[in-house]
Amino acid sequence: MGERSFTKEVRSLRLRAGQLFEGEGILAVTKALLEAGVAYVGGYQGAPVSHLMDVLADAQDLLQELGVHFEVGANEASAAAMLSASINYPMRGAVTWKSPVGTNVASDPLSNLASAGVLGGALIIAGEDYGEGSSVIQERTHAFAMKSQVWLLDPRPNLTSIVDMVDKGFRLSEASNTPVILMLRIRACHLHGRFITKDNQRANFDANSALDNPVRHFDHIALPPATFLQEQQKVQDRWPAAVKFVSDHRLNEFFDGVHAGVGVVLQGGLYNGVVRALENLGYADSFGRTDIPLYVLNVTYPLIAEEFERFAADKSAVLILEEGQPEFIEQSMNQFLREAGLSAQIVGKKLLPRAGEYTGAILLDAIGRFLRQWLPTRSTPLAQNVEQGVSSGPFPEIPTVLPSRPPGLCTGCPERPFFTSLKLIQREIGPVNISADIGCHSFATLPPFNLGGTIMGYGYGSASSAAFNVGHKRRPVAIMGDGGFWHNGLTSGIANAVFNKHDGITIIIDNGFAAATGGQYVPSSQVDLANRSGRHPIEVAVRGVGVKWVRAVHTYDMRSTLTALREAFSTPFAGPKVIVADGECQLNRQRRVRPLMREAIQDGERVVRERFGVDPDTCTGDHSCIRLSGCPSLTVKENPDPLRSDPVAHVDNSCVGCGVCGEVADAAVLCPSFYRAELVYNPSRWDRLIGGIRAAVIGALQRRSERNRLRYAL
Repeated sequence: MGERSFTKEVRSLRLRAGQLFEGEGILAVTKALLEAGVAYVGGYQGAPVSHLMDVLADAQDLLQELGVHFEVGANEASAAAMLSASINYPMRGAVTWKSPVGTNVASDPLSNLASAGVLGGALIIAGEDYGEGSSVIQERTHAFAMKSQVWLLDPRPNLTSIVDMVDKGFRLSEASNTPVILMLRIRACHLHGRFITKDNQRANFDANSALDNPVRHFDHIALPPATFLQEQQKVQDRWPAAVKFVSDHRLNEFFDGVHAGVGVVLQGGLYNGVVRALENLGYADSFGRTDIPLYVLNVTYPLIAEEFERFAADKSAVLILEEGQPEFIEQSMNQFLREAGLSAQIVGKKLLPRAGEYTGAILLDAIGRFLRQWLPTRSTPLAQNVEQGVSSGPFPEIPTVLPSRPPGLCTGCPERPFFTSLKLIQREIGPVNISADIGCHSFATLPPFNLGGTIMGYGYGSASSAAFNVGHKRRPVAIMGDGGFWHNGLTSGIANAVFNKHDGITIIIDNGFAAATGGQYVPSSQVDLANRSGRHPIEVAVRGVGVKWVRAVHTYDMRSTLTALREAFSTPFAGPKVIVADGECQLNRQRRVRPLMREAIQDGERVVRERFGVDPDTCTGDHSCIRLSGCPSLTVKENPDPLRSDPVAHVDNSCVGCGVCGEVADAAVLCPSFYRAELVYNPSRWDRLIGGIRAAVIGALQRRSERNRLRYAL
């Protein structure tokens, strides 16, 4: 189960040669893999490439017809290790994950893969999660490509270029015996477009062929003395082969322009933004025709000195657009031109931010200023556009325009009552050190919970508290989710805590899915799967590595949760203590329940839906419920009592009826203002009778109350 189903879109993967594909970028990549004759595909979900995993999961029938093996890795490292099949066999394989965090996790097997080299094409599809829309640390994949000598593709963001680069990526990998990273930015993954398809290809060599004729090559094993020879091969053989392939097949693109004295060098992924900026400045049109020469780097590593020299030979100045820092490409270009004796002025970070995503506004400003300096006059009426593009001054900082809107837990999230319990327990024992983790639960580090001081990676919550294993009276707390637990938390966190007799508390939030990446299944998901195995309890796995003190609670049951937390902090038992907090992801539950409810209502069946509210006459306006819950459906509204000015709490129509707000109010001994109501659809005769009686009784009581009020007023 993913964030959405691709059952309908999967049909487009069967298009034959010459037909028109229309759809999303990540779906186009899947089609390109099948057209390239891939033998196996793996990966780990994570924005912006989660959809690739979901598409492949929904396309099992087609994959089986083509003999393509698909497997979801336990983490990015296990996915990267799959590519070892391409070291000794001419098998084309592809894996995918979110970068840079996924690449960091996969770095060990990737480094060994790059050292050994590949015989079959090995393609890593990395979703580059960089810039303002990122949910992770701000790093670039480029540094890893340089470090391990892995070639890096950054195609122009249109489907034709992306699909072509998948094919060329496999061929480049095979020509240079080197794995290749195809970097897709967030917008490229989710843009929509079209391209002309080719026939899907069955792999010429697959796993069955390899198992029929197993081979081994000593010089492909990453052990001394082979590793020394492999390092020499990277420089002496693979690098020149890659440069020759990129040059011969013109993977990088040159666009001529009438103003030959200046030019722009850019990463392929920036192409759309650059052309749009030039169009606004009057130097291009919306179809990509440009007056300014462009050198588009669809391959950002390795760089080809001869191409840079050829582009800059007749130019007085070149603007280089490279996101992030250090400015690897700009430094290389300076070296290339100086060694070639060319005098073109290279302009880069002097006009651009050293870090961060190059948005349309940033590109417009930088290109405008560059052209204003190096191309000051034009013979066309559009020359004034250059002045207009830069005369408005610096663009305002985002915080001065928009309020900060940090991410938060969904309405009805089952993790919310657990974190409320954790806040309440600290009222009793005092503040505790909490090591947080990656996942939905990491939002608890933000208001209103403010729980957790560090995040070190996916599944590293428990390992993050290792330094605090000092026998302090107030035990340290670590948090991880079920996704992080299966990703690597079981070994790096739990097993490590057992081995080191860690006297701390680890909380595992089990919501049944890898919820933060779109709701994919994990081994503990309560579901029967055709190609995978579920229903493996976390509690059993934890006990299996030696944990003796384990408690399981349901997150909505705050009284049981508080009891378990009190026991964990006070028990004389010395050793790791694990609390498994179970509660199904409300977002996934609603995706499952709401369609069934709508169908039942349309069929005339009786359906009861719960929702909660706040009695404005009882609410005191203290708002402790909001501070302890933070549910998006819990807000404030104007007080109906003219004698009171404080706004009252209010539950809006997005309420899913989880009951957390009322449970929090009860457990925290706040107030009795919360009530539960039942909305009955297609009521029966009995429902109508009971409803009529209730309305009559309540109406009578209200009328009596009104008479008494008037009498006392007189």
